[in-house]
Amino acid sequence: MQATLRQPVSFTGVGLHTGGAVHMTVRPAAAHMGLWFRRTDLDGSAAIPARYDVVPMSRLCTKLQGEDGAEVSTVEHVMAALAGCGIHNATVEVDGPEMPILDGSAAPFVRGFLDAGIVRQAAPIHAIEILREVSVSEGEATASLAPAAGLEMDFTIDFEDAAIGRQRRVANLANGRFVRELCDSRTFCRQADVDAMWAAGLALGGTYENAVVVDGGVVLSPGGLRHADEAVRHKMLDALGDLALAGAPILGRYTGVRAGHMLTNQLLRALFARPDAWRFVECTPEQAARLPGMGVKVADLADVA
Repeated sequence: MQATLRQPVSFTGVGLHTGGAVHMTVRPAAAHMGLWFRRTDLDGSAAIPARYDVVPMSRLCTKLQGEDGAEVSTVEHVMAALAGCGIHNATVEVDGPEMPILDGSAAPFVRGFLDAGIVRQAAPIHAIEILREVSVSEGEATASLAPAAGLEMDFTIDFEDAAIGRQRRVANLANGRFVRELCDSRTFCRQADVDAMWAAGLALGGTYENAVVVDGGVVLSPGGLRHADEAVRHKMLDALGDLALAGAPILGRYTGVRAGHMLTNQLLRALFARPDAWRFVECTPEQAARLPGMGVKVADLADVA
């Protein structure tokens, strides 16, 4: 069955790129409403659907743009948390152009959602079942979706910095695995990239506490890594959030090699341009059990940072 929050939950922080203070509230929504964003600081701002086809070009984060021009950016972590907790219907209200970065992961959102409570609704879950493989590429980066019984993910990254290097992780995201293994993995970058972004007036809210910053073989962030392969886990977190913009859970296997936000968005556009490659299905109990949010419980957070 579909799900929403039992009650509203709020978060306060700063925007990663703007550096401005941000307050956001995620509110319950009726069955079949889906996921929406709304700018509360803009008079008369219309709600923006959490959907792949309203994503403009933006490589540093995932941004949504409404028909009235209103934008919200860096939505990937809260989208991953919503998908990973199995929340199908909600409205995210935010008083600025960017989501709060919090600790750089999705864990604070997940904790907030589970503390607020998740309730089932009297409506079946509909999902996008992948029927044929679809892939896109850009240079050495590739992303694909192929048939699978549930949502599976296979991600590979390769960085020159020894603190990251080459990492690969494969996961079936059913039964709360996102919450237990991925949600606390933070965004990461190289010190040289940080310097370049700061010089360009970007990443103004970035700190060594809300991102993993590396320089060659050294991790500069206090406390080091939460996981030896935290970088690839975070890329999987981002991919889940970006895939959630399909508008419904996906039954399929996502494979990413050096893929980023825009390539995953291009993959969704390529998928929906191929009517023979997917179909919309009402989930059976067996299919629903293979989705990321099914079976999630507060206990899954016991060992999460």
